[in-house]
Amino acid sequence: MTRFSRFQRACVFVCAFSISLFAGQTQTWSQTDYADFQKGVIKNLSLRSDGVLTLSPRWTEFYDSSAMYLWALARDSKGNLYAGGGTGAKLYRIGPDGKGKMLTELDALEIHAIAVDSKDRIYVGTAPDGKVYRVNANGKAEAYYDPKSKYIWAMAFDRQDNLYIATGDPGEIHRVASDGTGKVFFRSEETHVRSIVIDTAGNVIAGTAPGGLVIRVSPAGDGFVLYQMPKSEVTAVAAARDGAIYASGVGTRQPATIPPQPAPTPAAAPSQITLNIGGAQAIARQTATPAGLSVAPINISGGSDVYQIDAKGAARRVWTNPSDLVYAIAIDNSGRALLGAGNKGSIYRIESPTLFTALLTVPTTQVTAFAPAPDGRIYAATANVGKVYEIDPAPEQQGSIESDVLDTALYTQWGRLSFDGKLSGGQISIQTRSGNLDQPQKNWSPWSPPITDPKGSRVTSPPARFLQWKAALTAAGSGSPELESVEVAYLPKNLEPRIDRVEITPVNYKFPVPTASTPSQTISLPALTRQQARNENPTPNAETPSTNSPAMQFAKGFMSARWMASDPNGDSLIYTVEIRGEKETQWKPLKDKFAEKYFSWDSTAFPDGEYRLRITASDSPSNPPSEALRAHIESDSFVIDNTPPKITGLTATLNGTKLAVRWHAADALNNISKAEFSLDGGDWTVVAPASGISDSPDLDYDLSLDAPPGEHTIAIRVEDAYENQATDKVVTR
Repeated sequence: MTRFSRFQRACVFVCAFSISLFAGQTQTWSQTDYADFQKGVIKNLSLRSDGVLTLSPRWTEFYDSSAMYLWALARDSKGNLYAGGGTGAKLYRIGPDGKGKMLTELDALEIHAIAVDSKDRIYVGTAPDGKVYRVNANGKAEAYYDPKSKYIWAMAFDRQDNLYIATGDPGEIHRVASDGTGKVFFRSEETHVRSIVIDTAGNVIAGTAPGGLVIRVSPAGDGFVLYQMPKSEVTAVAAARDGAIYASGVGTRQPATIPPQPAPTPAAAPSQITLNIGGAQAIARQTATPAGLSVAPINISGGSDVYQIDAKGAARRVWTNPSDLVYAIAIDNSGRALLGAGNKGSIYRIESPTLFTALLTVPTTQVTAFAPAPDGRIYAATANVGKVYEIDPAPEQQGSIESDVLDTALYTQWGRLSFDGKLSGGQISIQTRSGNLDQPQKNWSPWSPPITDPKGSRVTSPPARFLQWKAALTAAGSGSPELESVEVAYLPKNLEPRIDRVEITPVNYKFPVPTASTPSQTISLPALTRQQARNENPTPNAETPSTNSPAMQFAKGFMSARWMASDPNGDSLIYTVEIRGEKETQWKPLKDKFAEKYFSWDSTAFPDGEYRLRITASDSPSNPPSEALRAHIESDSFVIDNTPPKITGLTATLNGTKLAVRWHAADALNNISKAEFSLDGGDWTVVAPASGISDSPDLDYDLSLDAPPGEHTIAIRVEDAYENQATDKVVTR
């Protein structure tokens, strides 16, 4: 059954049992992908990158070396493991029964490489001032080869028992024959050759630093760059049976320098490799600090990339992580690449170029080395602290995940929990618990009885703000159940809407009808906030960014209002606007059931006077009629004034060349804002009142003009704060 149909069933179920406190639209908490499940606490489960949970491989702590860290791990034909690290170059031998001991301690700081030849003889590479020692079964160590390098990073034997040694500072590969004679086999011109492996064709595959090169070196010593990683350091390489190469990179790669053309290499000297970038020969000669040198958790920005280079040489990234660092790669019996990472002790498995699995997590910080066994078991060495873990290909019998916590932000009724998965003969059971604290604690509800039917059942945990689920996967036989998704329907308590503020906007402007074009004469209001300054005036014809209402159009006689409203449940809201005079007792409707948070009306239909608006918000579009809730807010009082001022006592007296004009202006409701005069049809000119300031509804004006003898016409125009105008004139001779 599809997830959509399960969601529909959940909605029907919840609506059937909802009580009066709970109304509105049912919501669904879905956890379906890798990111969702990764937030939970996972135990004995593997998480695939497409969001499928399965039982993880069985794993146990096989040996505790008591060392701070182990960097190298190898296995002989008898099943003995050899591990080494630091601090102090101690070599441990661990028998097939898991019992081990320190076999020898070498005169060095660390062991970074261990190899076993066809006769089960053990070879150990040390650092710094790297040397190779051969250690016999009794723990006696003898110096075997000195590459004259500071670091020995990795070692590998080919089928002829030639030992290849990867060194650092300088970055070289040495080849030592079975009789102990050796020399430089390949110079990389890099500071470090950090990792090597022998592929099925007998080629040496090497990873370098700081150029991040993956190089194939033929048995004849000819080098070829397979790929240059975006990262600076190739920490691990592995060769699969199908010819594919896997390489991991960490660190930020710096641009390569362009040195002068090197002199030709004499024929007798070992071969070297150069990297051609954009037609210019570039050989990276920068100093690097390899990730393997750090004892504490490594802070390298950028995480890791893992690339697969197929048998034809095509490279593609198959895994990336912004924080985990890959230290080791191994190939399991099925030909899949395993990645050992830190700093969370994670092991990943590459399933395909587009799919990976977070296989398991061990309690230590870094997984640093692998040693596969013929029976499919994998042994993993770790750092911080130095232990060896045994990983069995058979799955665990039971595993669990505790989900992230759902925060509904409100008191919530829980509905049906259902899940998608494949039982494969086993069982998936899911329990829930709820509470009102943001972290599950003892004062949450106990875990509910388990839900085992994928079709689901109603959550029995009590209504609360927070919810968590726990899933247990149990196997029957060798197969593992698969959990793909978990969904919980829920319904928060319906709360009334909230109206935070209502504002009466400037007079003589209106909000446009949504389908109408915007005239050129407009104003844009600033965004409405809860504490907007009262003296913040709009600017006509100005465009103000971040407004929450459309630009207003000039319309004489119109008034408008806008408001802030929200709903804690996220419900859709509709609004009703009513008006009432200051001395009236009943609210009169202006408009009902509309969705905009603004409204304009023609005020000329109302007598002049003081009024208030009442805005009502209702969540009825999202709730049944019996459950819908409303909220109200009243505006401050405002004035409707469509009557112009009165001009009285207008007189004009001509005395010689001086014309004296006097008048009185009065308005019933608003201050006189402006007065103007025009002499004999000339331009209108602003005149100040006798008091010098327009701050009153009653003002006297005393105007003295220069005028020649004869007849003159003086026109007067007075305007109140609502732009209502009155005119009058007087003639003098």
